[in-house]
Amino acid sequence: MNLQDIYQEILLAHNENPNHFESMSDATHQSYGNNPLCGDEITIFVKIENDIVKAVSFTGEGCAICKASSSLMTDTLCGLSLSDAVDKTQKFIQLLSDESIQVPNDLGELEALLGVRKFPARLKCATLAWHTFLKATADEHR
Repeated sequence: MNLQDIYQEILLAHNENPNHFESMSDATHQSYGNNPLCGDEITIFVKIENDIVKAVSFTGEGCAICKASSSLMTDTLCGLSLSDAVDKTQKFIQLLSDESIQVPNDLGELEALLGVRKFPARLKCATLAWHTFLKATADEHR
């Protein structure tokens, strides 16, 4: 098994059994995002307490890349300060969008999403949740 196979397995696992795939009744922030080209539609729920992202979840329908990316995002941002979560989100969107950016060593499972760099048409699928998180929390980080 090569590295590409491992990454594909990570994305398939997150698509089939996404983490934090639920609406959140006590969310302090939420936002809807869609990608009309692919049909992805998601709602991101965020609970922020004392400037800490206590919980992130999502609901909706999407392609495998969108669902896997959403699941990975919820795992990544939970527990961070809001400013760190926003910074990490912005950097990750930029990393996926620009192949010239050096890949950091601390991506963990997020590295599985780097394959979209070779397929620009799938970039919106991989970044929809991340953009929607920024939209949900926009009033907090302006």
